[in-house]
Amino acid sequence: MTLRTLLTASVATGLCASAPAVLAAPDGEGLYLGVGTGFSSLENDRDEVENFIESGSDDFDVDDDDNVFKGFVGYELTPYFATEVFYADLGRTRLKGNGIANTDLESSAYGVNLVGQLPITPWFTAFAKAGVAQWETNVDGNLGNASLDLEDNDGTDPVYGVGAQFNFDPFLVRAEYERYDLDSDYQIDTFTASAGLRF
Repeated sequence: MTLRTLLTASVATGLCASAPAVLAAPDGEGLYLGVGTGFSSLENDRDEVENFIESGSDDFDVDDDDNVFKGFVGYELTPYFATEVFYADLGRTRLKGNGIANTDLESSAYGVNLVGQLPITPWFTAFAKAGVAQWETNVDGNLGNASLDLEDNDGTDPVYGVGAQFNFDPFLVRAEYERYDLDSDYQIDTFTASAGLRF
Protein backbone atom coordinates (compact mmCIF):
# COMPACT_ATOMS: atom_id res chain seq x y z
CA MET A 1 0.00 0.00 0.00
CA THR A 2 1.45 3.34 -1.02
CA LEU A 3 1.67 6.37 1.27
CA ARG A 4 -0.85 8.25 -0.92
CA THR A 5 -3.37 5.39 -0.65
CA LEU A 6 -2.88 5.23 3.11
CA LEU A 7 -3.42 8.97 3.52
CA THR A 8 -6.52 8.89 1.31
CA ALA A 9 -7.98 6.00 3.30
CA SER A 10 -7.24 7.78 6.59
CA VAL A 11 -8.91 11.03 5.46
CA ALA A 12 -11.94 9.16 4.14
CA THR A 13 -12.26 7.22 7.40
CA GLY A 14 -12.02 10.42 9.40
CA LEU A 15 -14.69 12.15 7.31
CA CYS A 16 -17.05 9.21 7.61
CA ALA A 17 -16.54 9.09 11.36
CA SER A 18 -17.13 12.81 11.77
CA ALA A 19 -20.15 13.06 9.43
CA PRO A 20 -22.76 12.16 12.08
CA ALA A 21 -21.40 14.88 14.35
CA VAL A 22 -21.33 17.48 11.56
CA LEU A 23 -24.89 16.69 10.51
CA ALA A 24 -26.18 16.26 14.06
CA ALA A 25 -29.52 17.96 14.50
CA PRO A 26 -30.04 20.43 17.33
CA ASP A 27 -32.37 19.22 20.06
CA GLY A 28 -34.53 22.36 20.01
CA GLU A 29 -38.14 21.70 19.02
CA GLY A 30 -41.10 23.93 19.75
CA LEU A 31 -42.30 27.50 19.34
CA TYR A 32 -40.21 30.38 17.98
CA LEU A 33 -40.84 33.88 16.70
CA GLY A 34 -38.89 36.66 15.04
CA VAL A 35 -38.88 39.99 13.24
CA GLY A 36 -36.75 41.17 10.36
CA THR A 37 -36.04 43.84 7.79
CA GLY A 38 -34.34 44.12 4.43
CA PHE A 39 -35.08 45.32 0.94
CA SER A 40 -37.25 44.35 -2.01
CA SER A 41 -36.64 44.05 -5.73
CA LEU A 42 -39.25 43.91 -8.49
CA GLU A 43 -38.64 41.12 -11.00
CA ASN A 44 -40.88 42.44 -13.77
CA ASP A 45 -40.27 44.87 -16.58
CA ARG A 46 -42.18 48.09 -17.21
CA ASP A 47 -44.71 46.56 -19.62
CA GLU A 48 -45.61 43.80 -17.16
CA VAL A 49 -46.18 46.31 -14.35
CA GLU A 50 -48.40 48.32 -16.69
CA ASN A 51 -50.47 45.19 -17.30
CA PHE A 52 -50.69 44.54 -13.55
CA ILE A 53 -52.19 47.96 -12.76
CA GLU A 54 -54.02 48.24 -16.12
CA SER A 55 -52.86 51.81 -16.49
CA GLY A 56 -52.95 51.93 -20.27
CA SER A 57 -49.65 53.78 -20.39
CA ASP A 58 -46.05 52.63 -20.17
CA ASP A 59 -44.52 56.12 -20.08
CA PHE A 60 -42.85 55.77 -16.68
CA ASP A 61 -39.71 54.60 -14.92
CA VAL A 62 -39.82 51.96 -12.17
CA ASP A 63 -38.27 52.70 -8.75
CA ASP A 64 -38.49 49.55 -6.62
CA ASP A 65 -35.84 50.35 -4.02
CA ASP A 66 -37.66 50.16 -0.68
CA ASN A 67 -37.47 48.55 2.74
CA VAL A 68 -39.24 45.36 3.78
CA PHE A 69 -40.46 44.54 7.28
CA LYS A 70 -41.65 41.13 8.39
CA GLY A 71 -42.69 39.11 11.40
CA PHE A 72 -43.10 35.36 11.80
CA VAL A 73 -44.20 32.76 14.33
CA GLY A 74 -43.19 29.16 13.79
CA TYR A 75 -43.34 25.74 15.36
CA GLU A 76 -40.51 23.25 14.87
CA LEU A 77 -42.09 19.81 14.72
CA THR A 78 -38.76 18.02 14.27
CA PRO A 79 -35.20 19.27 13.71
CA TYR A 80 -35.93 18.86 9.98
CA PHE A 81 -39.43 20.27 9.60
CA ALA A 82 -41.31 23.37 10.77
CA THR A 83 -44.37 25.45 9.93
CA GLU A 84 -44.55 29.25 10.02
CA VAL A 85 -47.18 31.96 9.78
CA PHE A 86 -45.96 35.37 8.67
CA TYR A 87 -46.84 38.95 7.87
CA ALA A 88 -44.70 41.06 5.52
CA ASP A 89 -44.80 44.71 4.51
CA LEU A 90 -43.26 44.41 1.04
CA GLY A 91 -42.57 48.09 0.58
CA ARG A 92 -43.42 50.49 -2.20
CA THR A 93 -42.79 50.47 -5.93
CA ARG A 94 -43.00 53.92 -7.51
CA LEU A 95 -43.79 54.43 -11.16
CA LYS A 96 -42.27 57.79 -12.07
CA GLY A 97 -43.98 59.54 -14.94
CA ASN A 98 -43.04 62.71 -16.74
CA GLY A 99 -42.93 65.83 -14.61
CA ILE A 100 -44.56 65.51 -11.20
CA ALA A 101 -46.92 62.58 -11.92
CA ASN A 102 -46.26 59.21 -10.31
CA THR A 103 -48.06 56.08 -9.16
CA ASP A 104 -47.26 54.20 -5.94
CA LEU A 105 -47.85 50.47 -5.45
CA GLU A 106 -47.67 49.47 -1.77
CA SER A 107 -47.87 45.73 -1.10
CA SER A 108 -48.29 43.55 1.96
CA ALA A 109 -48.86 39.84 2.48
CA TYR A 110 -49.62 37.28 5.17
CA GLY A 111 -49.75 33.52 5.00
CA VAL A 112 -48.23 30.20 5.99
CA ASN A 113 -45.05 28.36 5.00
CA LEU A 114 -43.81 24.80 5.31
CA VAL A 115 -40.10 24.81 6.14
CA GLY A 116 -37.62 22.04 5.41
CA GLN A 117 -34.46 22.29 7.53
CA LEU A 118 -30.99 20.77 7.23
CA PRO A 119 -29.01 21.10 10.48
CA ILE A 120 -25.36 21.31 9.39
CA THR A 121 -24.07 21.85 12.92
CA PRO A 122 -25.89 22.49 16.22
CA TRP A 123 -25.48 26.23 15.58
CA PHE A 124 -26.03 26.45 11.80
CA THR A 125 -29.09 25.35 9.79
CA ALA A 126 -29.89 25.72 6.10
CA PHE A 127 -33.54 25.79 5.11
CA ALA A 128 -35.97 26.06 2.23
CA LYS A 129 -39.60 27.10 2.45
CA ALA A 130 -42.73 27.12 0.35
CA GLY A 131 -46.21 28.31 1.13
CA VAL A 132 -49.14 30.48 0.21
CA ALA A 133 -49.65 34.22 0.74
CA GLN A 134 -52.75 36.36 0.82
CA TRP A 135 -51.53 39.66 -0.63
CA GLU A 136 -52.84 43.13 -1.33
CA THR A 137 -51.39 45.94 -3.42
CA ASN A 138 -52.73 49.46 -2.91
CA VAL A 139 -52.36 51.65 -6.00
CA ASP A 140 -52.32 55.44 -5.56
CA GLY A 141 -51.77 58.07 -8.22
CA ASN A 142 -50.21 61.46 -7.56
CA LEU A 143 -50.54 64.44 -9.87
CA GLY A 144 -48.66 67.03 -7.87
CA ASN A 145 -51.08 68.48 -5.33
CA ALA A 146 -53.87 66.10 -6.33
CA SER A 147 -54.04 62.41 -5.44
CA LEU A 148 -56.04 59.72 -7.18
CA ASP A 149 -57.12 56.34 -5.84
CA LEU A 150 -56.70 53.72 -8.54
CA GLU A 151 -58.01 50.17 -8.54
CA ASP A 152 -56.25 48.05 -5.91
CA ASN A 153 -55.21 44.47 -6.56
CA ASP A 154 -55.18 41.39 -4.33
CA GLY A 155 -55.04 37.64 -4.48
CA THR A 156 -53.72 34.38 -3.05
CA ASP A 157 -50.52 33.06 -4.60
CA PRO A 158 -47.33 31.09 -3.85
CA VAL A 159 -44.36 32.28 -1.84
CA TYR A 160 -41.07 30.41 -1.56
CA GLY A 161 -37.49 30.97 -0.47
CA VAL A 162 -34.20 29.73 0.95
CA GLY A 163 -32.02 30.85 3.82
CA ALA A 164 -29.58 30.12 6.60
CA GLN A 165 -30.12 30.30 10.34
CA PHE A 166 -27.62 30.68 13.19
CA ASN A 167 -28.75 29.15 16.47
CA PHE A 168 -27.60 30.77 19.71
CA ASP A 169 -30.08 29.08 21.99
CA PRO A 170 -32.53 30.53 22.85
CA PHE A 171 -31.81 33.20 20.21
CA LEU A 172 -31.74 32.77 16.45
CA VAL A 173 -30.48 34.92 13.59
CA ARG A 174 -31.38 34.22 9.97
CA ALA A 175 -30.75 35.58 6.49
CA GLU A 176 -33.09 34.66 3.67
CA TYR A 177 -34.30 35.26 0.14
CA GLU A 178 -38.01 34.99 -0.67
CA ARG A 179 -40.09 35.45 -3.80
CA TYR A 180 -43.68 36.65 -3.50
CA ASP A 181 -45.34 35.54 -6.72
CA LEU A 182 -48.20 38.04 -6.51
CA ASP A 183 -49.01 37.86 -10.20
CA SER A 184 -47.26 36.82 -13.40
CA ASP A 185 -46.90 40.55 -14.05
CA TYR A 186 -45.79 41.47 -10.52
CA GLN A 187 -43.26 39.36 -8.61
CA ILE A 188 -41.39 40.75 -5.62
CA ASP A 189 -38.08 39.36 -4.37
CA THR A 190 -37.09 40.17 -0.78
CA PHE A 191 -33.73 39.86 0.98
CA THR A 192 -34.04 40.05 4.76
CA ALA A 193 -32.16 39.54 8.01
CA SER A 194 -34.16 38.53 11.09
CA ALA A 195 -33.64 37.97 14.80
CA GLY A 196 -35.82 35.72 16.93
CA LEU A 197 -36.34 33.79 20.12
CA ARG A 198 -37.08 30.13 20.87
CA PHE A 199 -39.38 29.03 23.67
